Amino acid sequence: MTNPEFSITQPVILGFDPGRDKCGLAVMGVDRQLYDHQVVRACVAIATIETLKQKFPISLIVMGDQTTAKQWKQQINQGLTQQLSIILVDERYTSLAARDRYWQMYPPQGINLLLPKGMRQPPRPIDDIVAILLIERYLHRLTTDSQGTKAGRE
Repeated sequence: MTNPEFSITQPVILGFDPGRDKCGLAVMGVDRQLYDHQVVRACVAIATIETLKQKFPISLIVMGDQTTAKQWKQQINQGLTQQLSIILVDERYTSLAARDRYWQMYPPQGINLLLPKGMRQPPRPIDDIVAILLIERYLHRLTTDSQGTKAGRE
């Protein structure tokens, strides 16, 4: 299998789910190819973004618009060696959606198979999956706006 970072031919988007203690990061192409996702401590988030910028041709950052978004946007702009455009995306209900997506990406095994779907809790933080969903929301908004079906609603 070839290493995907050497075959990327298009710009990619960095999804960022900001938080006080931990942050979710995801790198996805506009073709929805997922290249990287991880949860990092908030204190190393900007350094991790810088590392990802060196590894991938990131063209913009898509970030959740809730809790600490304004502070993070300022910190990112000040902390990166080369600024990137930051687009804020509505992150309402992403935590709930991320839990469902987690089980799609990592199907339940063992005792989790016996639990009702609503009672299953992912065994790790899912902030990175929230970051994936933020990118997908942004891309969905782009495609629906360009087709004129939802322009101006979001």
